[in-house]
Amino acid sequence: MCRLFGLHAGTDVVTATFWLLDAPDNLAEQSRRNPDGSGLGVFDGQGRPQVDKQPIAAWQDVEFATEAHDLTGTTFIAHVRYATTGSHEVVNAHPFLQDGRIFAHNGVVEGLDLLDERLGELGTADLVLGQTDSERVFALITASIRKRGDVTVGLVDAMRWLAANVPIYAVNILLSTATDMWALRYPESHELYLSDRRNFPPEHRFNLRTNRIRAYSEHLHTKPSVVFATEPMDGASRWQLLEPGELVHVDADLQIHRDLVLPDPPRYLLRPEDLTAAAQASLHPSV
Repeated sequence: MCRLFGLHAGTDVVTATFWLLDAPDNLAEQSRRNPDGSGLGVFDGQGRPQVDKQPIAAWQDVEFATEAHDLTGTTFIAHVRYATTGSHEVVNAHPFLQDGRIFAHNGVVEGLDLLDERLGELGTADLVLGQTDSERVFALITASIRKRGDVTVGLVDAMRWLAANVPIYAVNILLSTATDMWALRYPESHELYLSDRRNFPPEHRFNLRTNRIRAYSEHLHTKPSVVFATEPMDGASRWQLLEPGELVHVDADLQIHRDLVLPDPPRYLLRPEDLTAAAQASLHPSV
């Protein structure tokens, strides 16, 4: 299962430090499946998107994923990839950037030939530079946003098309601009959590970590924020599990809008036994 992390600091420009993997000695444990890539996306203080990512192949180069990355901006997305489709190339690593928006995905979508046909009809096939289902899903969302002129409406329209037309195991999404962030969990196959840190006590520390992603910020010890992650990162009581089919939109003022936009499961719901060997191996590579 890929790891997702999203951080929205509202209109405050803050600095945060990210580590995407543990130290190499720990990662070498035979019980763990090697990640296939990692990446970071941020909207800086001028509202400009920046994406930095790389594949990881046979532990030949884990420096990017294990070193500390200091980023300054308003919204941040981090991703650790366990591949279900696509080779170990930077073009297949997350996050992706389209139309000035940053996107990362955790899940499995099949029927890519049908999805490619749909992208051709909508005129966004040229946005797909790699082989992943994730980048195709993003291109579908981008096409719907262009057509509808609204990010929330376009995102929901795209997801409803996917739910009705292609086999889906999971489509958990983080989508960000400089001022807003959207998170979607669909259906219930993978978990996605929300941590509302707008009114935390002043003595709290912004020091979040799992075995895959760590985030630290002195600025956010005293400033409000909203965080999304695939697993709780500093105590389960601070994290709320999104409902299957729930879309959360956090705006520039850190107002949280929650809506159950996909109340029904996908028409072609995949079970674990329906997945390819590569997809099955990606589901639970380690804790």
